[in-house]
Amino acid sequence: MMWIPDVLDQFSCVMRCPICQNFENRVLESRPADSGHSVRRRRECLKCDHRFTTYERVEVSPIMVVKRGGHRELFDRSKLFQGAMRACEKSGVSEIDLDRVVSEVESNLQQRALREVTSLEIGMLVLTQLRAVSEVAYIRFASVYSQFQSLEDFLKVLEQLRSEEEVPPIE
Repeated sequence: MMWIPDVLDQFSCVMRCPICQNFENRVLESRPADSGHSVRRRRECLKCDHRFTTYERVEVSPIMVVKRGGHRELFDRSKLFQGAMRACEKSGVSEIDLDRVVSEVESNLQQRALREVTSLEIGMLVLTQLRAVSEVAYIRFASVYSQFQSLEDFLKVLEQLRSEEEVPPIE
């Protein structure tokens, strides 16, 4: 069998075979993985014929979050997911919808030129996404994010939600 190189094989030499450590291999199959965030490649070593799998992912530069107290920490997707999950408990929001919310927020942050964002900005992004998914989760997240201190704080948010709702046409 004769091996004919194709476009995918132009970078195949940078992967080392895990068995014989040879750099020469070919790509047998490529397909998207991790919901399109990475590429899975099946490779075959040209020396020992061992087949192995590699994953390629876009390297993103880290995002720094400036907290209310002024200290900085690295953006942590799992921390954001856990906080949103707490707000969505018993609200009927599925983990899939919640993952979409967090992915949308993370995607928005990655697209920004500035690599530093305040926790308040992240909270607003989450609220915008949660509003479309569940008003109950929106209010629960807002109560923690905005540090509600009284019933009046809840009532303000409820009134804001009511005033932003579409008014049905009068017939």
